[in-house]
Amino acid sequence: LESEQEGSLCAQHCLNNLLQGEYFTPVDLSSIAHQLDEEERMRMAEGGMGSDEYQTFLQQPSGNMDDSGFFSIQVISNALRVWGLELILFNSREYQSLMINPINENAFICNYKEHWFTIRKLGQQWFNLNSLLTGPELISDTYLALFLAQLQQEVTQ
Repeated sequence: LESEQEGSLCAQHCLNNLLQGEYFTPVDLSSIAHQLDEEERMRMAEGGMGSDEYQTFLQQPSGNMDDSGFFSIQVISNALRVWGLELILFNSREYQSLMINPINENAFICNYKEHWFTIRKLGQQWFNLNSLLTGPELISDTYLALFLAQLQQEVTQ
């Protein structure tokens, strides 16, 4: 099952491909983004609503979504929490301390050039469920670690 890309709603397709069903709509993700924006606004307001920082914050566009339908990692993470799933950042200390072998995991959410996509294990095999591809692409166990390392290298360049 693969969710087709439409507009810039790659986070929606990424989540639905990960969960293997049409669970999230753009409206669902927008409401999570607005909720995060409101929490940030309230935190900023604690420093005083008349402060320059607060006034500047109010002028800035949302960091959680934009007009093209792009959603932040925070939105994706909060959406996954609804399902009791936790997002662990690949290059975080937490990930490294867990000594994770990618092959033993179930899925990875990736971002490349402002595009979210899912790599997921279905049965015993790994698939790239990128909504920009024509269909699911098989990834061998040996290529998985290399694929993730290449992706991480390109992101940090």
